[in-house]
This record gives sequence, structure tokens and C-alpha cells, in this order.
Amino acid sequence: MHRHNVAMEKGIMAWIDALARFDLDATTGSNRANQQRQCRVIFAWASRLGDGWFWYALATALLLAEGAGAAVAVAAMAAAGLSGTAIYTLLKRGIRRPRPSAVREGLILTVAPLDRFSFPSGHTLHAIAFSVVVTAHAPMLGWLVWPFTALVAASRLILGLHYPSDVIAGGMLGAIIAWIAVAVAAAAGVPV
Repeated sequence: MHRHNVAMEKGIMAWIDALARFDLDATTGSNRANQQRQCRVIFAWASRLGDGWFWYALATALLLAEGAGAAVAVAAMAAAGLSGTAIYTLLKRGIRRPRPSAVREGLILTVAPLDRFSFPSGHTLHAIAFSVVVTAHAPMLGWLVWPFTALVAASRLILGLHYPSDVIAGGMLGAIIAWIAVAVAAAAGVPV
């Protein structure tokens, strides 16, 4: 029985090592696009706007255009944003996964990371969460928020700030958080 457990542990560790190599290689490959000036500019802007500026402007525009009609959606965005920040901060502090640039030399960083650790991607978490809430409120804004969200998620890899698994985990967490925010509002009788 003991030999079986040891063999299973070795198999699991080999799988984890392979996934870690893939993660780092995929980030390194994506980061090569950062050698092109246009990519650097586009993805650096997507990253900086994804720091919150795009979402703050969108929330303000919704309130200005719709008044009280957008209040629940903006409140759901705020709740998702605050929850997302709390969750990803706890995960980053607990997991403490180093950024790709701390593991592999030669990555081209055109935007400084906001913190030391990479798992999960907070930018992707928030972009997905806000996009879900916004499109639940105003589906016609999907043409605006979803392409921007894709740029933010891609920027994390191209700028060498995250691994693919960070981005995927951030996206999944963001979707769950947004779904909860939308469901809570609907259960309270005030759908977004």
C-alpha cells in the first residue's frame, strides 16, 4: 500500500511540475509580443485602465445616464469589487506565488506589478466580475466591456505579470463573485 501512495505522489508531483513549466513557458512566449512597440502600448494601456479607471468611468457614466436606475448595478459592481479585492489579497498572501519575472530572467516588463505575488490575477478577477454585472444590467454594453476584459486578461500574460493559471483562476473567481452579487440583488427584489 505504501509503494502505491509513493508512486501516486510522484505522479502528482510530476504533473504539477509539468503544469508549472507550461505556465512559465506560456508566459514567456506571450511576453515576446511585448517586444513590439504597438503591443507594449496597447497592453500597457489596457493594464492601467484595468487598474480601475475604466470601471470607475463606466460606473459614473451609468449613473449619469440612468440616475437611480443604475444604482443597484453600480452597488453590485462595488460589492463585487470589494469582495474580489478581499479574496485575492487573502489568496496572494497565503499562496505567495512569485511573479514570472522573479522566476525567469529576461521577461520584458513595461508595467510594474501592483504587488509582489501573482496568484490569482486581480485585474482579471475584477474585469470579469464587473463585465458580468454590467452586462446583466445593460446587455447592450457587452460589445464594450467584453473586448476590454479580454485585453486586460491578455495583458497580464503579454506584460509578463502573470501565468495563465493566475488569469484563469482570477477569471473564475470573478465570475463566481459577480454571479453571487447579481443573485443577491435579485433575491432582495432589486435585480441589477
